[in-house]
Amino acid sequence: MGNNYLNEQVTGLKGIGEKTAKLFEKCGVKTVGDLLTYYPRGYDGFEAPLPACDLKSGMVNACKLTIIGSIVKRRVRNLSIISFEAADQTGKVRITYFNAPYLANSLKSGTTHIFRGLVQKKGSAFTIDQPKMYKIEEYAALIGRLLPRYPLVKGLTNNAVTKAVEQAFLHVGKLEEFIPEEILKRLSLIEYFEAVKGIHFPQNEEQLEKARRRLAYNEFLLFVINLRLLKKNQEEIKNSYPMIEVADVKRLLEKLPYKLTKAQENAWKDIQNDLSGENVMNRLIQGDVGSGKTILALLALLTAAGNGYQGALMAPTEVLAAQHYESFKELIDKYNITTLKPVLLTGALSAKDKKEAQRQIKEGEVNCIIGTNALIQSKVEYKNLALVITDEQHRFGVRQREALAGKGLNTHVLAMSATPIPRTLAIILYGDLHISIINELPAGRVPIKNCVVGTDYRNTAYKFIKDQVEQGRQAYVICPMVEEGELDGVTNVTDYTQTLREVLPPSITVGMLHGKMKPAQKDEIMEAFARRDIDVLVSTTVIEVGINVPNATVMMIENSERFGLSQLHQLRGRVGRGKHQSYCIFINTSESDEAKQRLSIMNKTNDGFVIAEEDLQQRGPGDLFGVRQSGELNFRVGDIYHDADLVKESAMDADRILNEDPNLEFPQHRVLKDTLATKSANFVDFATL
Repeated sequence: MGNNYLNEQVTGLKGIGEKTAKLFEKCGVKTVGDLLTYYPRGYDGFEAPLPACDLKSGMVNACKLTIIGSIVKRRVRNLSIISFEAADQTGKVRITYFNAPYLANSLKSGTTHIFRGLVQKKGSAFTIDQPKMYKIEEYAALIGRLLPRYPLVKGLTNNAVTKAVEQAFLHVGKLEEFIPEEILKRLSLIEYFEAVKGIHFPQNEEQLEKARRRLAYNEFLLFVINLRLLKKNQEEIKNSYPMIEVADVKRLLEKLPYKLTKAQENAWKDIQNDLSGENVMNRLIQGDVGSGKTILALLALLTAAGNGYQGALMAPTEVLAAQHYESFKELIDKYNITTLKPVLLTGALSAKDKKEAQRQIKEGEVNCIIGTNALIQSKVEYKNLALVITDEQHRFGVRQREALAGKGLNTHVLAMSATPIPRTLAIILYGDLHISIINELPAGRVPIKNCVVGTDYRNTAYKFIKDQVEQGRQAYVICPMVEEGELDGVTNVTDYTQTLREVLPPSITVGMLHGKMKPAQKDEIMEAFARRDIDVLVSTTVIEVGINVPNATVMMIENSERFGLSQLHQLRGRVGRGKHQSYCIFINTSESDEAKQRLSIMNKTNDGFVIAEEDLQQRGPGDLFGVRQSGELNFRVGDIYHDADLVKESAMDADRILNEDPNLEFPQHRVLKDTLATKSANFVDFATL
């Protein structure tokens, strides 16, 4: 965006004072340019109302209904409930509102409104819980429109963001194009300005898809060019820390109560060859949940220690870092591995403990440093860091991986990922890394039992969860959203937690977890679950990474049709980690044949690589039309499965551009080079969910 106006502060826009500007800043929006790239997370689409007889269970529908009979108000513990019947000439609908006392004065028998919400069928009757209610003329003005819904912070309204974006477009003029014209023509991509305007204010779904597709291509091209330039620099780096095989590694492998699988052995050979080779190691270990990546990390760290160097392992959460530390200590004590001297460094440590850990690291008293982002803080100095390992590396991104590697001189880098993605995409998306794949599970793992069911199975599922908890087990329940209203027709954590507390016996403790909580609060809840202080944890997809609870045997996923298959598999991987039989229940709230067929793959296999290939072939809904396809590489608009063709095209285009102009010095690449250096190219240093 080369327009000078884009660098203006948002306070220059009408209606944005200092107080509102601070709210925008919490969303990462300081300038007009930031505002125009602050894309909606969804849209409200308004269709013509259906007659009651044509309502579709599992779908969000609008219906013009007249309230009939009495309006029943009651209270169940802390929950206030309003329910009534409404009808048209073709049928009746039962409508219920929870904790909405403000509606009491608006709801009167004999009045007619448009009710819009998720339709469910209970027996032969249709029901709608928490529908939005509109005046007839108000809804008529909305039909056919797509209204943007933005990510918000407390105090900032959707209306305020929408008005600010509208103002920005009035003054911004054209946006500088940075994609060569021949690429736009070949891929039938619209102009940049048209795409940015179309993503905010689409006239229809066709225009929205064109806008989304163009912006997705932007993200992929910038990302791949960045990776190509990074890899070019790395390939020229010689191995400053050549390592030989150490006796402790051999002894540990002989003592372990299991043999490495063939896939683990191959990956370990790749790591050994890298550590002893001519050039610095940059390798990704890509393996399914439970495939045994952690033992390879330990072997690599033990090799570094045996050669007289330090190694560091960075995990995405304090809970996971602490679990790695404890499991390593257990193995060290059990097998008398005196060479490896570990220390834990996280933000949760007291100032005194943190200072002591930093001293031990600087003076070389420890050689295995395990932690979170705390490992890359400026105060942390290493004596001779030779190896860095990132666990669940997609949660960090390229820059954080580089920051940790930069703590040493030309360090070896080993990244680990538990979300299998098709190799064709992995080669592109991890373009700065060599890839080793672990595609088999260790012997003795008890396969997870799966079932895809409709909403009428919920009560049976609740009873099953209750029975499992009474047997001493624990359960997860996953909801797509944090609060009501974030996405029409999906279950949210806040309401669902309350529902389970009502449904399950008081003896069962139900906890809640979501990404809007502060990191310390999230860690506290995950630790409580790990300690078994919480029996059932209701969570968003934030649980996808960062907790290992072998005692959890049930995973129930609401609105499972809204998720990508690979994300469902990643979530499922939170159970089946212990000796007990585990179960995954996928609740499908849609009656469409397509959703049933897509989810059936989860019934058929627990193999993440098979599921990843299926996800790629089906190219399910992208981020703007459902729940974000999580796991690997959370681009702001693009989805690596939905847009797999664009990923491949962008890789070929990046290679063509760099082959022609390796340093992007040609005049036609000026804007592209400038864009790579700006915030808009930084979308892959991912936010947690």
